Formats: sequence, structure tokens, C-alpha cells
Amino acid sequence: MKKIDKNSRIPLYIQLMEILVDEIENHMEENDQLPSEREICEKYGLSRTTVRQAISELERDGYVYKQHGKGTYVAPRKVNQNLARFYSFTEEMKRLGKKPVSNVLSFKVIEADKKIARKMKRNEGDPVYEFVRLRLADDIPMLLETTYVPHDLFPGIRKEDLESMSLYDMLRTRFGVKPTMAEEVFRPVVTRDDEAKLLQIPVEIPSLKVERFTYDGDIIVEYTNTIARGDLFEYRVRLDNKN
Repeated sequence: MKKIDKNSRIPLYIQLMEILVDEIENHMEENDQLPSEREICEKYGLSRTTVRQAISELERDGYVYKQHGKGTYVAPRKVNQNLARFYSFTEEMKRLGKKPVSNVLSFKVIEADKKIARKMKRNEGDPVYEFVRLRLADDIPMLLETTYVPHDLFPGIRKEDLESMSLYDMLRTRFGVKPTMAEEVFRPVVTRDDEAKLLQIPVEIPSLKVERFTYDGDIIVEYTNTIARGDLFEYRVRLDNKN
């Protein structure tokens, strides 16, 4: 067992944080309960103030979460999304050993308004599918997506199709279209009340808004606005300097 060195220049709460992070990452599972503050104080010979500071920092860094009156628990692992390659939510969750589910909250065919037509490089009034999906992994809400797809290019899509398979699988198997490229724009946003309710998070937790344009050649086959939980997602990109 790692010990606290009270003669070290490293602050006691940081030493405790390192011990708890090691325990969380190597010996605990998501949603496991941490020992109580009193137990941690007794185990490491620390004050309640030091223990609370360490746990507060761990909560801020996303390692733990608190339930009022119950205790402190290991936070669900963040989804580390590599932006250097094409990805789909369904395939990424399967790769991580999680069960992906799509709940289609709304599904309809609409006439593209000026904004949607401009985003998709279509004519105003062109018919497009509009569907809103709540994406879950192991029954935990992860993303709230509003997607637009050209109706004339992909006739016959049904709500049931989107609940049973990924959009990209459908485009590939039913229509012979394999997206060749996607562009994404990210920005932090304040989570709205309705979004927080669906994602089951407090409104004070920030979210990431991801605007995605998916192409088959020069044609946009999907335009999606996603609200991603800021406490569960992190995005990574590798930048090479080969000059």
C-alpha cells in the first residue's frame, strides 16, 4: 500500500489524489463506492479537510462523482474519441465493450429551410429526413443528436431502421453509399434544461456541441448537430509536423 509522506514537499492532498487515482484506475470499476471520508482519514492519518480537498479535486477532474447523503463513487470512464479517423457512435461503443442503443425521439420528413439548405448545399424546400436520437451506452445517455439526410438520395428510411442499425450501416448496405469523409466543428456550450433532462445531467455540467458534415464524394449525405456530455466525452487529435 502506498503511504503518505508527511515530510515531502508535495502537498498532502495531492499525494492522496495520486493514491486514489491509482486505486480507481487499477482496482475499481465504474460506479464502485469509495471509502467514506472518515475511513480515508483513519487509513492515511489525514485531516478531514485534506481528504475533502483531494476528493473535490478528483470530482472536478472527472474521476469521481458524489451522491448527496450516500457517498462518493467512481465516475464512468470517459470516451476518448480519436478525431484522426472516421468513426460512428455504434462502432466506437462496441469497440469499448459497451452496448449501444439509439432511441429515436422524433422522425419526420420536412422541407429544408434556408439554414438547413445552406448547411447541406441543397435547395430551400428540398425534402430531408429530420430525426432526433438519444444515444446510450450500457443504458447511460451519452449523446443527443439531431440529424438531417437528403430524402431523394435515400428513399424509404423508417424510424424502426434507425433503432435497429447504425445510419452508416444502412447507407452502405441498403444504398451502396460508404461515406468518404467527414468534417466536424466543436464548441463548448451551456447545456439547456431540455437537453440536461434527456442526458440525465445537471444543467451546470457543460456540453460539447459537435456539428458534423458527412460526404460521399462532394455530396453531403448527413448533417448532424450533437450535444455530447462534457463529463463523459473527450476528443483527441494527433498533429504531426513532418516539414
